[in-house]
Amino acid sequence: MPNHPKDASDASGQTNRYVRHPNGHVAPMSPFTDVWRWHITMTASILFRVTIGAATVGAVLLLTWVAAVAAGPDAYAKLLACSASPFGLFVWFGLTLVLFSFLLNGARHLINDAGKGLDLKSANLMANIAVWGPLVLAVLFWVVLFAAGKVSL
Repeated sequence: MPNHPKDASDASGQTNRYVRHPNGHVAPMSPFTDVWRWHITMTASILFRVTIGAATVGAVLLLTWVAAVAAGPDAYAKLLACSASPFGLFVWFGLTLVLFSFLLNGARHLINDAGKGLDLKSANLMANIAVWGPLVLAVLFWVVLFAAGKVSL
C-alpha cells in the first residue's frame, strides 16, 4: 500500500501523501505542496501580517515626534524638515498604506468573524479590496493633500 504511513513511496519511488524524513520518520506531506494554489486570500492574509511589522515603524516615528517636541523647537523643526523631505514623504505614504490596510483588513476580519462573507465569491471580493484598496485610498489621500496645498515637494 503506497499511501500507508509506514511506506512513503510507491513502486516507482514517487512519494504520495507521505514523506520519509532523513531520520527515517514517515509523516504526512504538507498540504500546500501539492494541493493549494496561490490565491488572493493568501495575499491579503500575508499583507495584513506585514502591515503589523510596518506599524512598528509608525510607532517609532510617533515616539520620535514626542521626543522632538520634548527636546524643544530646534529639534522639532529638524524633525519637520526631515518629514517634509522626499524620503520623509515616502515614509509617510507607506504609513498611510499601513493605516488603510489595517482599516480594510480589519473590516474584512470583522465581517468574517461574524460568520459572513465566507463563501468563495465574497471572500475573493473582500480579499481583493483588502489588497488593492489601501493603494487606491493612499494615492487618493495624498492627491488631496497635495491639491489642498497641505503637502508639497
